Amino acid sequence: MLTPQSCDLFQRPFFQFAQIRQYQPETEAQTKAEYKAAWQVWRALVFQVASELGAGFAPPHIERWCNGWQVRAHFFAYFKYAAHADTAVILSLLLNRRRLTASLEWHEYRAAKSTLPLACYQQALAGFPRHEFADFQIWHGRDSEYADYPAVSSAPAAAFALQDAADFLCLGRHLEREKLAQTDSAAWLAESIRRLLPVYEACHNVRL
Repeated sequence: MLTPQSCDLFQRPFFQFAQIRQYQPETEAQTKAEYKAAWQVWRALVFQVASELGAGFAPPHIERWCNGWQVRAHFFAYFKYAAHADTAVILSLLLNRRRLTASLEWHEYRAAKSTLPLACYQQALAGFPRHEFADFQIWHGRDSEYADYPAVSSAPAAAFALQDAADFLCLGRHLEREKLAQTDSAAWLAESIRRLLPVYEACHNVRL
């Protein structure tokens, strides 16, 4: 189960091992131990969400707690339908120092290998039923993950406008740090993803 302290893991001055060894060498072993333990909780949570979602999904992708030269500034995972495993449209889970997020987004790091073009994703996000997502937020892929995003119900028209051909929108909702202790994170994430599924499916049904 996630708690406010799950977010606090990412409140630290250094993430690169080289910096930790230079400025805080006495903390390296503890930092690694804390990350490994927290990541095991995160991994278990993601698999619990997977079990609640049921059949049809590919195994979740869970980013590791470090990439070899630094610990992460957040934990990240994503889901896809097994039938759409070769596209860059993802249902993502993100835990950072501020909050837990579940969202639909375009995975830029996999875009070059995507069998679905960005234009299909852009078109689907331009036409999703906004009244069904009044309690969700909308933001652009280039926005900071720590920023405040407008609610779909009250966002100005400009919030939905793409800034250029490579721009894309993200649709999701957030559980702030202080609410983690009072919320079943797995149930909240599974519900969020299920609500996003119609838009996720629409991305793959667009005909250009």
